[in-house]
Amino acid sequence: MSVKNLIAKRVAEELNKGDLVNLGIGMPTSVADFVPAEKHVVFQSENGMVGLDATPEEGKEDWDLTNAGGTPVTAVEGAAYFDSTLSFSLIRGGHVDATVLGAMEVDREGNLANYMIPKKMVAGMGGAMDLVSGAKRVIIMMTHCNKNGEPKILDACTLPLTALKCVDLIVTELAVIEPTEEGLVLREVAFNTSVEEVLKKTGTELIVPENVKVFGE
Repeated sequence: MSVKNLIAKRVAEELNKGDLVNLGIGMPTSVADFVPAEKHVVFQSENGMVGLDATPEEGKEDWDLTNAGGTPVTAVEGAAYFDSTLSFSLIRGGHVDATVLGAMEVDREGNLANYMIPKKMVAGMGGAMDLVSGAKRVIIMMTHCNKNGEPKILDACTLPLTALKCVDLIVTELAVIEPTEEGLVLREVAFNTSVEEVLKKTGTELIVPENVKVFGE
């Protein structure tokens, strides 16, 4: 299983029956591929759609049906389409149960940096600032380290912040980590790693309970 799919499958387990869930641009869109239909999770995209479904098969993409990142998606029966004003009313009105977002950095206080790298051209904040303020739960889905092998979970974010103390859960290919008042708690490690490796690749202290679960087996 690829790194992306390993993380997406674990994130999918966090979604509750009947939830309205926003999936961020990039890696988070793959979460829809791992949520069983009987769970009745409804996915929302800030470009104006409720009712996203799994990624279309190769060759069957409809380029008039895309998510906020311009990637082709499929839709469930009864999906609704509307303008971005109504879409952000859903988000800002507190109607989204959870949002799954990527991140460049998260720190021990649950602060998030996910929209800007100084002096580099990036896509911009998109709906992230609204989502982390309006969604009832913020789940970060990302690789544990960046392309240079440097930790993305830090003692303090070095990049411009998207929001303060907004993160409820971090899921990477190595671990599931929960920000708490006491600090970052290591809840689970992936089947193909160890607590020691997670600690080594994390740029801040983690609280390690007696019983750390394993995921991805």
